[in-house]
Amino acid sequence: MKGDLIIKMKNNFLEQKEKQLSKDDLSSIGSWDKKIAGLCNKINKKKNYYTTSSCAGRIVLIKYSDKKIEDAFLFRTHAKVSFQELKKVLEKLDYSGIVEFQQSCCILHVACLTLSDAQNLVNLAKESGWQRSGIIGGKRNIAELHSTESMSFPIMNNGKVLVDDDFLKLVIEMANNKLERTWEKIGRLGKKI
Repeated sequence: MKGDLIIKMKNNFLEQKEKQLSKDDLSSIGSWDKKIAGLCNKINKKKNYYTTSSCAGRIVLIKYSDKKIEDAFLFRTHAKVSFQELKKVLEKLDYSGIVEFQQSCCILHVACLTLSDAQNLVNLAKESGWQRSGIIGGKRNIAELHSTESMSFPIMNNGKVLVDDDFLKLVIEMANNKLERTWEKIGRLGKKI
């Protein structure tokens, strides 16, 4: 009886995996970030795992709101940004509310066959520097892997930039360095898998 249950569980997992990996990418960019695509491919080749969502880290300007809103992104890149590039974007923005600068870390959600598989992946992630990683319970065993590099603050209000150029240059340098560290962690985890 127990053997039948295990076979049924594995078959159900494989069906879910096939369905997930055959779906169109519904993210707003429509594809994996290049910096995390290799890691996602490695994970998806493992029989007990498949990715459900990912981000390699990014820098964005976003409309500030307490609620989810349509067309929130005013600028987004998954690459490093220059002072001149961000300054031009800020000068051209025509938005009357609060604009927030965000640099976010890498994040990866992975469905795992068993709770033990999820814990093993979380352990590998933590060894690779993804310190905010854990398991989400529910119908599936989901390993949620997070790095720690991020920053967020209001940068514009009613069309007026709230920071001077020196501050903006410092923030861009810090954000780019944090993205570099995030990408290094993606590489370290890829080597462990």
